[in-house]
Amino acid sequence: MKLVTYSKQESISWGVLTESGIVDIPSAWKAPNPPLTIKKVLCRGSECLKKLVELAETADRPILPDSVKLLAPIPRPSKVIGLAGNYAEHIKEAGIKLGLSESPHQTTVPRPFLMPPTVIIGPDEEIPWPTYSEQIDHEIELAVIIGKNAKNVSPDEALKCVAGYTICNDVSARSVTFKKNRTARPWDEFYDWLNGKWSDGFLPMGPYLLTADEIGDVQNLNMVLTVNGETRQKANTSQMIYPVVDIVSFVSHLMTLEPGDYIATGTPSGVAVATGKFLKPGDMIDCTIEKLGSLTNTLGQWPQQFYRPLIQIVNN
Repeated sequence: MKLVTYSKQESISWGVLTESGIVDIPSAWKAPNPPLTIKKVLCRGSECLKKLVELAETADRPILPDSVKLLAPIPRPSKVIGLAGNYAEHIKEAGIKLGLSESPHQTTVPRPFLMPPTVIIGPDEEIPWPTYSEQIDHEIELAVIIGKNAKNVSPDEALKCVAGYTICNDVSARSVTFKKNRTARPWDEFYDWLNGKWSDGFLPMGPYLLTADEIGDVQNLNMVLTVNGETRQKANTSQMIYPVVDIVSFVSHLMTLEPGDYIATGTPSGVAVATGKFLKPGDMIDCTIEKLGSLTNTLGQWPQQFYRPLIQIVNN
């Protein structure tokens, strides 16, 4: 199934996307206590998902997709987890600049990091240009959506905890305006990189959650990112250093994964920090992953004023 969250006339709902349109589940659910969000469906488990199939098959008046605005499948998850350096070619092209090094699968582990839920926006939304950076980059990634609580799960059990998948663009600020005049300290470069992941709207998601039963081999999906029609990234999920099962298992040993949590699984080569082709205001970024559709967003305009706290201190 394809599950979508959408807004229409200032109200937010969700449904199943079919060939005929969107079946709005809260209104099609005739029993008491309908699940009001996709996350609530995931919390209720497999029986609730089975009921969605029945409702989608018997609905008589689906909503036309063009009449609504699609949002991220789960607009405000409990946790958003990213992964650094999960494609060998990406490490080769940008390793020195980003502090990445060779990561043999047999002798290393994944490098996850947390992001705030405010990074999430949906398809066709404008990505705000942050006040603290002048260099913005793109990163197409496969996103895993957790379907049930997962703690200390083995790789063999990991996929049982996955509800489905979607596309994300891990937009990244590659410079920070507060670096100038800053006294050098250990770890500054790492925190600059991490801060570059946290800006509002820096993780567009969508267009839908495709349930795991329809994905087939998650480690064999073609992925392409274009900017204004020019191909910038092209790869296959088979090129991941750590496959989805290892990522989910590893992260579940660090924290409890909950229904609706996102894990972005890393980006392939072709990013701007390596090519020098940084994004410009108004650029249209299109991310396509096999079976998951396309996610399109436009980068906003430069802020009227950049945040330069240390320059102000020096001038005073």
